[in-house]
Amino acid sequence: MKKCVTYICAMVLITLVTMPALAQTNTITGTIFNRVNNERLSAVSVLVKGSDAGTFSDDKGNFKISVTQKLPVTLIISSVGYGLKEVEVSGTEQSINIKLEPANSLGQEVVVSASRVPQKILESPVSIERLSASNIRNAPSANFYDVVSTLKGVDVTTSSLTFKTPTTRGFGGSGNVRFNQLVDGMDNQAPGLNFSVGAIIGLNELDVDNIELLPGASSALYGSGGMNGTMLMTSKNPFKYQGLSFIVKEGIMHTDGSERSPAPYHNWALRWGVKVSDKFAFKITTELIQAKDWIGTDYRDYDRSNGKLRAGTRATDPNYDGVNVYGDETTADIRQVLNGVAGQAPFLAPFIGTLTSQPINVSRTGYTEQQILDPNTVNFKLGASLHYKLTPGTETTLAGYWGTGNTVYTGASRYSIKDFKMGQYKLELNNKNWMLRAYTTQENAGESYNLGATTQNFNEAWKPSGGSTGWYAQYGQAFLAAKLGGATDADAHTVARATADVGRPVVGTSEFNDIYNRVRKIPVPKGGALLDRTDLYGAEGSYNLTSSAKSFADIIVGANYKRYVLNSQGTLFADTAGTIGINEMGAFLQASKAITPGIKLTASGRYDKNQNFKGRFTPRVTAVIKAGENSNFRLSYQTAYRFPSTQMQWINLDLVSYKLIGGNEAFKNIYHFDSNPAYDRDSLKAGKTVQQNFATLKPEAISSFEAGYKGLIADSKLLLDIYGYYGQYTNFLARKVVVQSRTGAPITPADADAGQIYSVPINSTSKVKTYGFGIGMDYKISRNYSLSVNAASDNLTDVPTNFIASFNSPKYKLNATFANNGFGKNNRLGFAVAYRWQDAFYFQGDLANGNLPSVQTVDAQVSYKIPSSKSIIKLGANNLLNQYYYNAVGNSRIGGLYYLSFGFNVY
Repeated sequence: MKKCVTYICAMVLITLVTMPALAQTNTITGTIFNRVNNERLSAVSVLVKGSDAGTFSDDKGNFKISVTQKLPVTLIISSVGYGLKEVEVSGTEQSINIKLEPANSLGQEVVVSASRVPQKILESPVSIERLSASNIRNAPSANFYDVVSTLKGVDVTTSSLTFKTPTTRGFGGSGNVRFNQLVDGMDNQAPGLNFSVGAIIGLNELDVDNIELLPGASSALYGSGGMNGTMLMTSKNPFKYQGLSFIVKEGIMHTDGSERSPAPYHNWALRWGVKVSDKFAFKITTELIQAKDWIGTDYRDYDRSNGKLRAGTRATDPNYDGVNVYGDETTADIRQVLNGVAGQAPFLAPFIGTLTSQPINVSRTGYTEQQILDPNTVNFKLGASLHYKLTPGTETTLAGYWGTGNTVYTGASRYSIKDFKMGQYKLELNNKNWMLRAYTTQENAGESYNLGATTQNFNEAWKPSGGSTGWYAQYGQAFLAAKLGGATDADAHTVARATADVGRPVVGTSEFNDIYNRVRKIPVPKGGALLDRTDLYGAEGSYNLTSSAKSFADIIVGANYKRYVLNSQGTLFADTAGTIGINEMGAFLQASKAITPGIKLTASGRYDKNQNFKGRFTPRVTAVIKAGENSNFRLSYQTAYRFPSTQMQWINLDLVSYKLIGGNEAFKNIYHFDSNPAYDRDSLKAGKTVQQNFATLKPEAISSFEAGYKGLIADSKLLLDIYGYYGQYTNFLARKVVVQSRTGAPITPADADAGQIYSVPINSTSKVKTYGFGIGMDYKISRNYSLSVNAASDNLTDVPTNFIASFNSPKYKLNATFANNGFGKNNRLGFAVAYRWQDAFYFQGDLANGNLPSVQTVDAQVSYKIPSSKSIIKLGANNLLNQYYYNAVGNSRIGGLYYLSFGFNVY
């Protein structure tokens, strides 16, 4: 009996082990083509109808899929821009060829950012813009990041070649804390700077699957910072996009020699994606950009006492302070020197008295940006990810992006971001119903330094300003001697400056380089170095409850956590005593339901808490009303908020001329505002003493109403998108300039310039309003021609007097693109011409304020496809007409960039 049981158990085990092997497995292979031009199509989805089995075609258009069902089976073939096709397969003896029909894809693109669930862009409940990999590939821009500037309602501020900051609905500038940017779900901000550092880190052109941009309030789904918009960049999954791809771009800049001699532009990018098995895939990406950067050449005279440009040059104004000239921020009234001479030589007192009835302000001699800034821009990026499918529907990803380089950023001064390093690393689990993600951002400022502070301290290093033999003593004595000799004021100042500048190091000499390099490495305020090593840690998850709540509504819930660890050793933040931690957490819920066949409502709410502020609840309600086939109206009420940024809370940056400080309660004690009050500087200049009340800083919030329409007309060849919005800010966050007595004595109007000056963050007690509109038209003309035109307007009103709002958006802006992605023999030729125009406007920034002229540029490219290797040769130009422009006071002037590129395996 015992032996019988043993034999039976053995037979059962053998049966269980061999049953899967006995199950019939069929392997289907095939190749997918474009029916029109017979090109092989990669990244095409191949699904087995009625099962979870699926795959994608590789870079040669080939696919292989194993099925356990009995033949015949039906394959569902789909790809963006092509019609859906079902193919019945009854045998596996031969590879099958499948040809897809190109479709009119206008409005059919699938987006996920508007509601965190896939939906056609036509059916989105809020305004949304999308760029596909194909859009980026056919654009004339040398860098994919520039393509964003062609989207409706987008402003891009260009600090330098590789530092560009997009925004929507106002508040443009070199860094925008009201606009979120996410790369594969990770917040792409540099945690010490609080905003994205452009394209220094993240994806390269070859690895961009798509970019989705939500203009306007988006905090209800994406948390603090989404006041004015959120941009989501998604990379290519190696299960879908496989093979080796690379792009080599070689170009030329500064062709007219106005800033520097013509210089080469290099941009090389590579991506390698490998599907090792049905369960495991990986990818590696890298990119190198090297060029001689654009520079700031705004030499207009700037009056820092009232924040306005003024007429004058170094030759005509002894107190000249050029916008892109550094070191001349140091200024003093030489009457003190002259009165000292009068005290020592009383017989000169009457004459000196005729000279000192008015202030005689004089600035140190500065250096231009071209003289002191290393023009060599280098940006190197490296990325990699490992993907493993735990089940057919659950994928785990371990990914990292790392970047380093040199660039230039405009803030309270111009900053040389030198040897900057930043890494982002994540672990993620993804299922069609849920997601879990943990990531970290590690920032290292490298040898970054402040140009203004460095050059001011450089001047002090070669000759101190003060003292009996200092620069100002020499200047004052030489000025008096010249006046005694009968010289005019202008000639006396010229002689005095030449005398005081004796011994001034000459740019390019070893003496200059030795002193400057030593000073720039000394931390501010004694030098110019920033020692920022701030980190960010984040975790988030979401769950789609739709399947369990089908009878009621489609429901999604989610939560997230962030921790900032500020670490600048006192050079950027008030963290001399050690690192400063800031914790944030939040949760959201969204429910959507079609209440009739033509109306769908969505409601969402989010609650967030920052350890330094009270919690915030942000609701959003949207409605999509179907007016007809491919024709939808949308209505939304959206709210958004932002906690004051880490810099707005804790920055403590000594810029020598003034201090940029945060709004944390600790600053009242640090600078003794309780015993030595600060006063509104503008009021003080007007003879009034208005004390600044340092109220507790509050989160900023906005409530926004929007209406829009998106639909296909003209036989589905024209996509029309129109929106209008109106919003109202509460607790609007801005900066204000205040002044404090240096001695503690009662404040006087003279202290407006002589006192200690601060830039402080404050909330407005009144409502600030914003409104605008946008209209876009995309027209598919026959024979692959297309025309896109969009225009937008953004406005801000009711800003309190003396508030520095930095709205920085032109009232009107326009984009137009005319293109063809396939004409000539076998449709191998292509071209695109993009025109951009923006209205003149008044710019407000921490560096300088002033009027900006209107800007118009033309970008263009022509291309030729080589189907055998899926390659493209492209000849292109950014700013084709080489009309130099700048879009922020003090920023680099951008000229033409002309390039020739070769892309292998890129379509």
